[in-house]
Parts: sequence; C-alpha cells; structure tokens
Amino acid sequence: MADRKTVSDIETASKEKNDAQTKQSVVDEQQGVVSGQTVTPDGPIMNIQVGENEKRVQPIQLGERLKELRLSQNLTLEEASQRTGLARSTLSKIENEQISPTFQALQKLAAGLGLDIPQIFAPPEEGPEANGRRDITRDGAGKPHPTTTYEHELLAVDISRKKMMPFKCTVRARRFEDFDGWVRHEGEEFLLVLTGAIAVYTEFYEPVTLKEGDSMYYDARMGHCLVSVSDTDAQVLWVTAP
Repeated sequence: MADRKTVSDIETASKEKNDAQTKQSVVDEQQGVVSGQTVTPDGPIMNIQVGENEKRVQPIQLGERLKELRLSQNLTLEEASQRTGLARSTLSKIENEQISPTFQALQKLAAGLGLDIPQIFAPPEEGPEANGRRDITRDGAGKPHPTTTYEHELLAVDISRKKMMPFKCTVRARRFEDFDGWVRHEGEEFLLVLTGAIAVYTEFYEPVTLKEGDSMYYDARMGHCLVSVSDTDAQVLWVTAP
C-alpha cells in the first residue's frame, strides 16, 4: 500500500508540473514569444551579415542587447513592461535568452524604447550619417526571424538608422484564427506578393485576395494580418516605414 501511494504522489506532482508548464506556454504565446528553441549555455547567438560599405558588426545576443538598451534608459523591468505592453516575466525571459520574441513583440519593444527594429539588432553608428551607403543582401542571406504565423527574413540589416525596414516573409498562417487578435503597430507598410496567393484581412475593409505580382500599401495602425490561400505557403516582400 505504501508503494502504491508513493507512485500516486509522483504521478500527481508530475501532472501538476506539466499543467503549470502548459499554462506558462499559453501566456508566452499571448505575449508574442516563441519558446522551445535550442539554447546554448551562453544563449542563442545572432550573426549579422556584413555589408560592403559598413563596419563589421560583431555577433550579438538579442537578450543581452535588449537588457543593455533597457538599462541605458534607466528603466526597471516593470517600467519597460508598462512602456512596451509586454509582461514583466516575458521581458525577463527574453533578456535571459529563455524565449525568442516574435516580430510583433520586437515591434512593441522598439516602440516602447523609442527605437526602430534595426537598432535592436545592431547599435547605431556614432558620428554623422554617411552618404552614399548601400547594403546588398544575397538570396537567402537575410536575418531569419520565424514566428508561429510568419517566417520573416530581415533584409539590409547592416544599414543603421534606416528610414524603411525591408524584409521577405513566408506566410505560414492558413486562417484568421491562427492569430491572437489583430496585428497593429505604428507606421505604414507596403507589401508585394512574390509567390503564391494570400488573403489580406484588415480591420476596416473586407478581406481581399492578392496573387503573385499584386501589391498593397496601408496604414499599419489599422489591424491587419495575412494568410496563405495557395497550395504552398506564399512569400511576400514587406517594407515598413516607422
């Protein structure tokens, strides 16, 4: 009887632990983070490609970089949480490389800290801005940033203080319900369908289908999201201007 009771106690404790982990995963997903990534003892390393006319940028750890940006503004985790709209526990996990922020979460972080997203990945250069800059991104050589609905590839990451942020995106979502509400942020966006077909859902308009070669320009403060409607996942070029 004692042995049976011990086994039952162990099973109950294991179930409670699994339930707690499941609840935390739901919270993380709602906050705009992706967990379950492989983490090295020193945290995931992000390597940034080097442009032709740019100084070499050393690999950075995203969590460490975000913490540095927060502390540079003398913000506590609680204050940063209030500015960004992300939970304090979520910010702590991001800074400690325990979870990876989605693109939408990065947008919230950038807006809350008064930055643009490229500044998160690389510190701005000191001194006057150079003229005649350029940055070439070879096919497939952009900075990958996958999420549950989109697989982003950030382009021209070596140019700091950009007026626009270009990126390619493979649209993994297949239905509006795949999103946890509308995606919205400051700025304007332009999108061009490169391959496949998408349905564009926007807050104030009926859904519209865009096929290869079609494009759209819209106010990003309006709720929006894309889903693939072609047999294979569609790919789009997105350009965001803050």
